[in-house]
Amino acid sequence: MPEAQKGQQAPPRFDELMARAEALVPVLRERAARAEELRQMPDETIVDLHSSGLFRMLQPARVGGSELPFRGLFELTAVIGQGCGSTSWVLANLAAHHWLLGMWHPEAQEEIWGESPDSLISSALIFARGRASRVPGGYRLNGRWPFSSGIDASTWNMFGAIVNDEETGQSEARMFLLPKNDYNIIDTWQVIGLAATGSKDVEVSDTFVPAYRTLSTERIRGGPNRGSELNPGGLYRLPAVSLFGFAIAGVSQGIARGALGHFTETTRTRLSAYTGRNIADLTNIQVHLAEAAALADAAEAMALRDCDEAMRITEAGIVPSLEQRARYKRDGAFAATLCTRAVDLLFSASGGGAIYARNPIQRAFRDVHAANAHYNLNWDVNGAIYGRVALGLSPDAPL
Repeated sequence: MPEAQKGQQAPPRFDELMARAEALVPVLRERAARAEELRQMPDETIVDLHSSGLFRMLQPARVGGSELPFRGLFELTAVIGQGCGSTSWVLANLAAHHWLLGMWHPEAQEEIWGESPDSLISSALIFARGRASRVPGGYRLNGRWPFSSGIDASTWNMFGAIVNDEETGQSEARMFLLPKNDYNIIDTWQVIGLAATGSKDVEVSDTFVPAYRTLSTERIRGGPNRGSELNPGGLYRLPAVSLFGFAIAGVSQGIARGALGHFTETTRTRLSAYTGRNIADLTNIQVHLAEAAALADAAEAMALRDCDEAMRITEAGIVPSLEQRARYKRDGAFAATLCTRAVDLLFSASGGGAIYARNPIQRAFRDVHAANAHYNLNWDVNGAIYGRVALGLSPDAPL
């Protein structure tokens, strides 16, 4: 395994990554329409995310990654989302997979990062869509999964599947790493939101996966795991199952911030088509803007509080409690919900002009609703998990 790349330049820290992300915002905003037409990230955007170091923000420092605190993923994807929601979504997912790989068997880490620490890993973690059976030395995997974001730029994929034990009748949720040659990409991505994420279907047919390239979800619910010997930092002992909502809620935050910036800038000089009055003088417009900004601020504060708390608890050698993990699920989804409400307010306050394709507000509206459809950001699903735990019931979901 390559160690912290002796003789090479030190990986960028948070401030440098933030400056690079901010510099990309106008570039990504300019590319957003073409990216939607392509239905995937333009090649030059993938190059920019590589050269900036953003893909590797949560990768272990021992292989040249920045190994930022977990909150960095939320903050940096929120900045990128101000330029392009789809780019932010792909970045959030692929950067998070470097984080998850740090929890896997050392041999799996060596195989992927030894080949190239810049390797990108997409995912297909809808477990009910896959089935696996134990065989000598590993597993055989079958399934077809939707929503594999950034798959065209990736050389590996992280699959979720259910392993059934015929002898005991028990089942287990397990993840599987496969190289690109072992799966087929099926282009089904014709959508109205996050259109440039290229989140296509992917299929695996009776493929052998060695045991070291698999991991039970039980091992990423907080505390030591298969990768702890190599990566002892608190980042890689976080309860990944409970915190993943924050990994993608930063996308919603970025979309809302981008919509706020555009609305504020254009409304200052906008005149009513019917009365000729300055729109900025209307009290209802002022109040809608204030409410949308407050919703985005509240979402950010909630998300960063929880990310910091989880890091602090984990670095103290403690696994967050069931109640805390249920709250993380709740807050990740609620933060995204608040951002969606903010964009809805701005879309409504923009009047008829919001429906024109040239208006970025319409893309923000479509993208933020697409993001909020993700299972980890669905308020009904994750709110119910918290409610069950708070009422003394089992969560009825993995935490």
